[in-house]
Amino acid sequence: MRKTFLFMDTVINKVDAKGRVSLPSDYRAIVKETSSEIVCYRSLTSPCIEGCLEDLLDKLASDMENSLDFFSQEQDDLTNLVFGDAKRYPFDSTGRIMLSDKLLKHAGITDSAVFVGKGRKFQIWNPQNWEKEEARIRSEVLKKRPSLKNNREGE
Repeated sequence: MRKTFLFMDTVINKVDAKGRVSLPSDYRAIVKETSSEIVCYRSLTSPCIEGCLEDLLDKLASDMENSLDFFSQEQDDLTNLVFGDAKRYPFDSTGRIMLSDKLLKHAGITDSAVFVGKGRKFQIWNPQNWEKEEARIRSEVLKKRPSLKNNREGE
């Protein structure tokens, strides 16, 4: 059985003048254990950076191929925005990655960044934008009080 790796926690790290930021230590441990690199791209839905391991993008590519017409505009648009924007970001000996100006500008990140774990992926936010987004999310969840369905057989 394959071990599952989850990105968790919310961590604020400094960003230097060259755009280098330290990955949270738990995230680095996941990358080291999987012998993979972090892949980042601009979020399609929020002013933040999406990050994950390459195997999640591989799954996304398969899901798109299996659920969208190969020659459809929707498939073209999504693959252009995700895969045309994605880049591998290896980290250096001190655990830092150097984010591109394009990513930093999209997320409005200057001197600090918030890493937000989301399970198989994570996001990197401008701290003030994340504070507002987290408040919005908490308000929506409190109003809707979502529940998860148990899909196990025999229960």
